[in-house]
Amino acid sequence: MAMTPVENIRMAIEAVWAHRFRSGLTILGIVIGITTVVTVSSLLTGLRKGVVTFFEEFGPDNIFISKVTGPPQGEGTLKERRRRPIRPEYAETIEKLCPSVERTSVSIFVPGVTRGRPTTAKVPGYETDNVEVAGISPSGFETQPRELREGRVYTTDEASRGERVAVIGSNTAGALFPASSAVGQTFMLDGGEFRVVGVFAPAKGGFFGENGLDRQIAIPLRTAQMRYPGLDKYLIVAKARPGLRDQAMDEVAATLRKLRRSPPGNDDFNLSTSDSIIKRFDALTGLIVLVSVAISALGLLVGGIGVMNIMLVSVTERTREIGVRKALGARRFDIVLQFLMEAVTLTGLGGLIGIVFSILVTLVVSALVPSLPSEVPVWAVGAGFGVSVATGLFFGVWPAFQAARLDPVEALRYE
Repeated sequence: MAMTPVENIRMAIEAVWAHRFRSGLTILGIVIGITTVVTVSSLLTGLRKGVVTFFEEFGPDNIFISKVTGPPQGEGTLKERRRRPIRPEYAETIEKLCPSVERTSVSIFVPGVTRGRPTTAKVPGYETDNVEVAGISPSGFETQPRELREGRVYTTDEASRGERVAVIGSNTAGALFPASSAVGQTFMLDGGEFRVVGVFAPAKGGFFGENGLDRQIAIPLRTAQMRYPGLDKYLIVAKARPGLRDQAMDEVAATLRKLRRSPPGNDDFNLSTSDSIIKRFDALTGLIVLVSVAISALGLLVGGIGVMNIMLVSVTERTREIGVRKALGARRFDIVLQFLMEAVTLTGLGGLIGIVFSILVTLVVSALVPSLPSEVPVWAVGAGFGVSVATGLFFGVWPAFQAARLDPVEALRYE
C-alpha cells in the first residue's frame, strides 16, 4: 500500500499534533538554535550596512595615512607607539611627488579630555561634552566632501589666519541651539569663543545607528595647532585620481619611505582605505557569527537527539500500526518515508517557530533601541529552515529504518 507524499505529510502532522506537548519539548533545542543564528545574523547584517555606508562617506578613492592602525587618535600597539609622528608637511610633498594623487588634506583630533577636564561646548543655558573636536585643513572639505544643512565651510584665508570659526554637526547644533539657527552665533569651546559659519547635514550610516560626525566640531587646522600645541596625532587623507587608487597607494608608500627613511617591509606608518577597514570589520563580525553558530549547533544537537528519541518511542508505540500497513502491502520504503517525514515535520516546525521568534526579537530590538539597526537577511531564513530540515533527516534515519525492519507477523502480535 503505497502512500502519496501529501498523505505522508498529513499523517506526520496528525502524529505531531496528537502529541503536541511532547513534540514541543522535543523541538525546543532546535527553536533556540535557529532563533540564535537568525537573530545574530539580522543584527549584524543591519550593523554592517550602517558601517559600510559610514565608511563610503569617507570616500572610496581616499587613502588614510596615520601613525597607528585603527583610529588616528588611538594609541595603537606597543610597537606603533614607538613610531615617529606623521608630520602635516608630508601632505604637500605627497601631492607634489605622487602623480596618481589628486588632493591631500590634514586633520588632527582633539582628545575628549584636555588639561585635566572634558572638552566642552556651551552657550548660555546649554552645554554638552558629547563632542568630537577636529582641526581640519580647508582641503579636507574637498577630499571628504560633506553636505551642509545651512551656512558654509570656512575659507582658506580664515584657516590660514587661525580664526576661531567652526562648522558643527547636526547633533551639536541641536544641543547648543535647539530653538534657533546656529549660523552666525558664537559658543565657548574649551575656554575659547568660536563663531559658527556652517552646520553639516546629518551623516549617513554609523556604528549602532550613531555617526560621530553628527557631533563633530570642525575648526581650522592652524587654530587647533595654536590652541593645542602638544598634539601630534595627525591624519593625512590622500584622494587618488579616479581608478588609480592602487597605483596611488604604491606611490604614497614609496614617498613616505623616502621621507621617513624606512626600508620596504619595515614601514613605520599605516595606510588604509575604506575597503580595508570594512574587511577588518567583517573579520570581527565573522568571529561573532562563528560563536553564534557554535551555540546554535549545541541547540540543534540537543534537539536532534530529542527527535531521535521521540521517534524511537513512536516506533514502539505504533508497532501494531506498522504491522497492519505491511500486511496491506506497504513497502519498506513507504515505512521509512513515513517516519522520516514525521521527523522532518517536527524539526521543520521547530525551524519555522525559531525563524518567527527571531523576526519578532529583531523587531522588538529595533523598536526599543532605534540606534541599533537590524535587517533580517533572506539567506539566514533559508539557511535556518534548511538546517532544521536536515537535522530531522539526519536524526530520523535510524528510527525510520528500525520501523521498516519490523517483521509484520511479530508486529501484528504486539500489544
